[in-house]
Amino acid sequence: MNTRMDYMKHGAGAIKALYGPELYLQNTSLEKSLRHLVKLRASQINGCAFCIDMHVEEALHDGEHPTRLHLLSVWRETTIFSEREQVALEWTEAVTLIADGAPSDDLYNRALQQFTEEELVNLNLAVTMINAWNRFGKTFHSQPALKSFKPQPATA
Repeated sequence: MNTRMDYMKHGAGAIKALYGPELYLQNTSLEKSLRHLVKLRASQINGCAFCIDMHVEEALHDGEHPTRLHLLSVWRETTIFSEREQVALEWTEAVTLIADGAPSDDLYNRALQQFTEEELVNLNLAVTMINAWNRFGKTFHSQPALKSFKPQPATA
């Protein structure tokens, strides 16, 4: 699949507008590691290779353990994510798949046990923003940079 367009170049104003909320989120009480997990999980659901590659690289750079990233798509089957992270991941899935219905009252109440109301609004913004970025990546067929990918020769 070839990239359709460099939307960063041809839509500089739109992209600049998307960066505003991202900069805001960097200065909230949502942990950087949690924001990485949210971005990566939504990108997995949406199938955005560009965003998955970028957010794995960023998470690793910021000290995330590779095993947690490998197991993120099956987070319910593991015990390596905190209760706060699990609720954030479930919230991410519910908001990303919003056409299936809004987050349940049960999930909302569990989220309020882990997050303040302001944090929950910020979590919702983080999920909303990565979904917007995913739609740009998918629509314009953005290709992953694959910075750390080193092809290995085939062995017999």
